[in-house]
Amino acid sequence: MKAYELLYFVAPNTEDDTRSAIQARIEGVLTDSKGKIDNIDDWGRHKLAYEIDGLTDADYILVDFHADPAEIAELDRVLRITDAVTRHMIVARTDRD
Repeated sequence: MKAYELLYFVAPNTEDDTRSAIQARIEGVLTDSKGKIDNIDDWGRHKLAYEIDGLTDADYILVDFHADPAEIAELDRVLRITDAVTRHMIVARTDRD
């Protein structure tokens, strides 16, 4: 398994139930494929560099995990169809393999 980082953000007015559901869905995708979440870090609210969909600030969440490279496409698909996730980025971390 390879090490990855997922950074995503949601609108600051997103309800806690929705945030929990997003996190549970991410965990589900990773654990179904025998992946392992190493750390979840809530960075809190930060100002965006530019306005996106009417948002000027957002709540950032960083997830460090290990997964099979074949499962990254499924995680990306799930994040793309999740309406509450405004933007996301998955990066391979070769320094943590």
